[in-house]
Amino acid sequence: MAGGGGSANGWLLALGAVVAFVLLRAVVDVVRRHPYWTALLVSVVVATAVAVVVMVSKQRARERADQAQRDRLIAVTDTMSGPEFEQWFARLLIASGFRDVRVCGGSADRGADVTAAAPDGRRVVVQCKRQSVTNRVGSAAIQRFAGTCRVIHGGEICLLVTNSFFTAGDGIQMARQLNIDPVDRHALQMWAWTGIPPLRSGTERSRTAN
Repeated sequence: MAGGGGSANGWLLALGAVVAFVLLRAVVDVVRRHPYWTALLVSVVVATAVAVVVMVSKQRARERADQAQRDRLIAVTDTMSGPEFEQWFARLLIASGFRDVRVCGGSADRGADVTAAAPDGRRVVVQCKRQSVTNRVGSAAIQRFAGTCRVIHGGEICLLVTNSFFTAGDGIQMARQLNIDPVDRHALQMWAWTGIPPLRSGTERSRTAN
């Protein structure tokens, strides 16, 4: 049975080769008999292909521009899921000049949702908190992030980002004591509009100086 199958495959390959040869001869014959029509047809095909490529490129450029415009509005984050918010913030980092941006959020992220390299080369570790505006981020979340950002993830700049706010007094004070950069809704909106990170760590001053 194995030998019969191999023989059948051999006949099919031979038949395919014959058909391909016949078609090639037919194409060559048409080109020889009608060189001008062939040249015209090739020109039309090439022009159509170029037009399609240009149209697709323009469409993708428009989509990127529309996405960038939407990303400037903090309100778009209110209907996002947690992973969508992480992707949104990653795009903001890229637009702001950060490099090697990677979204790594998940059940095993150990507090690092996004990592990147700042314009001055320092390692950035981000935890994203996408929640309702009335649900504020408290000191407990800040303490947990502070415990992993530098020791586990090697962060030199630690960002705790939320589309909401931090608890008044307690949360902000805790972030400052632990050298965490808290980015709340207002700061995030300004960042999205200007492309300037609201960091206490001096990243933006370093980029401006360069």
